[in-house]
Amino acid sequence: MISVQGVLLSRPLTGLMDGVLTNNRLRAFMLKAAERKLYHWLVEVNRTGRPHRVQEDKFYTLRNMLYSLDRALRDGRISRQAREAVLRILVGKVFTEDPEIREIRRQSDGYAFPSFLTISPGKACNLRCTGCYADSSAVNSEKLDFDLVDRIITEKTTKWNSHFTVISGGEPLMWRSQGKGILDIAERHQDNYFLMYTNGTLIDRETAWRMAELGNITPAVSVEGFEEQTDKRRGKGAHRKILRAFKHLREAGVPFGISATATRYNAEIIVSDEFIDYYFDQEGAIYGWIFQYMPIGRRFTLNLMVTPEQRLMMYRREQELLVKRKVFIADFWNSGPVSNGCISAGRTGGYFHINWDGEVTPCVFVPYSTHNIIEVYRNGGDLDTVLNCPYFDAIRKWQASYGYMKPAEKIGNQIVPCVIRDHHKVFRRVAKRFGARPVDPDAKAALEDQGYYEGLVAYGGEVDRLTRAIWRGEYLGQS
Repeated sequence: MISVQGVLLSRPLTGLMDGVLTNNRLRAFMLKAAERKLYHWLVEVNRTGRPHRVQEDKFYTLRNMLYSLDRALRDGRISRQAREAVLRILVGKVFTEDPEIREIRRQSDGYAFPSFLTISPGKACNLRCTGCYADSSAVNSEKLDFDLVDRIITEKTTKWNSHFTVISGGEPLMWRSQGKGILDIAERHQDNYFLMYTNGTLIDRETAWRMAELGNITPAVSVEGFEEQTDKRRGKGAHRKILRAFKHLREAGVPFGISATATRYNAEIIVSDEFIDYYFDQEGAIYGWIFQYMPIGRRFTLNLMVTPEQRLMMYRREQELLVKRKVFIADFWNSGPVSNGCISAGRTGGYFHINWDGEVTPCVFVPYSTHNIIEVYRNGGDLDTVLNCPYFDAIRKWQASYGYMKPAEKIGNQIVPCVIRDHHKVFRRVAKRFGARPVDPDAKAALEDQGYYEGLVAYGGEVDRLTRAIWRGEYLGQS
């Protein structure tokens, strides 16, 4: 039997599909057909039995991804190599083959593998941003060896049938090891699609053209709003360099997006129509990620967090953007229903994080670890050693008890999905039970700060109070 993925990877058909993608009339026809099919399978068939509104959120999110790609293709902003990688890896593997294999595993064993890893290979960064979760700067030399990163990606690809890798930092484009850099990793692993979080200031014309030739890497460039807000947090002139990077990426044909950190000082801006018009319509971003500031890094402070009231405002605005603007933008907290809740600790369909010291953490924003991948490998273990550790298993059990893949009436409020931010009391209990150690001095200070603990517990409770009626009424249909 010929698999869908196998057909998609055949060169003659890939060439034919590329022809369809570059023909505006054919693509428009295919887009409408795909939209109808997507709605039918996600909302009407709904084979996983998720709440109707949850499936609608998923439909709008995936629909918007299609429309975002359509706009970029219409404007000629995606190189031939990038189009091929989208078909071969994202469509053929990440969205087709990999989920099918994980679902078969889940049905047979009750649990499946995570869908990706986030790796931060180096801590060094050419900027020094206020509140940086990694506390990075140019003086930081901590990094993983190229061979180790290569081994990690090879192992998760073969063991878990995982063909998507997220690269974070530090600034990934500053990482050098054994005479190689992050684009050499992308070149070595042409069966993976890479999403790279970057400050964008190091993307010159040469770098952009190499990304275009590789085809399998997309940069998510960090912005804090417009020029004033971005320069205030990232340093004077940062926004100007970002716009220059956008220009290089557009000219080379590299699909790119933005990554915005929401604080109480810019929350209204980054969900405004003006923000969307500027970055998506004028500058050509294809997607956007919103990360609500998490007080774990440099000079952590609860006062930078979006307030519970702002978070509710952001949720409502993000829903409007999702339905009306047809742009792909996701909030890693407020979009919890789309991901069926928290995706940390190697949950099925989720991920875990490996940092520049080899410390393995449940999430980029959970800087507490029980395992170091360098030590695990030295002792004869592998990625499954970490995946199956008691610390991660306890978090996954909490995810299940909170409602992951349970009947609708048993699902907790997924607008507040995060184990460390929205359910901090739960996380502290798990971390203490399994002896999770802080990975840096800031994480240690947070762990010892009673005000920090009480503040986060109160914060999660208040956001839950403000959004509970939405979850119960609009998602679960309960009065």
